[in-house]
Amino acid sequence: QVQLVESGGGLVQPGGSLRLSCAASGNIFSIYTMAWYRQAPGEQRELVATITRSSSTNYGDFVKGRFTISRDNAKNTVSLQMDSLKPEDTAVYYCTVRASVRNKVWEVIEYWGQGTQVTVSS
Repeated sequence: QVQLVESGGGLVQPGGSLRLSCAASGNIFSIYTMAWYRQAPGEQRELVATITRSSSTNYGDFVKGRFTISRDNAKNTVSLQMDSLKPEDTAVYYCTVRASVRNKVWEVIEYWGQGTQVTVSS
């Protein structure tokens, strides 16, 4: 009932930047926390960043000021600006939101996107 479409992944050299975007659509009543996770091959999925509806943010320890999460509540979008990328940032990045839909406003469900590949390599 909520669809997420991610964009912006690709190949970038070490030290470069990428901006990931995620657009939510569907029968949305409200979107609460939005977040980005990532999963590298052979590794567990890990939290990259979260942002609340009031734009309070939280980042994984490995981010160290290199990434910035932001959201546009009017457009139901969340973005992740990634700077100073390192080869170890290579992973599939997933957008996730906690949202309720119009016909079940009391029920908050976590929805996941399909993921977008980020590869950092020279």
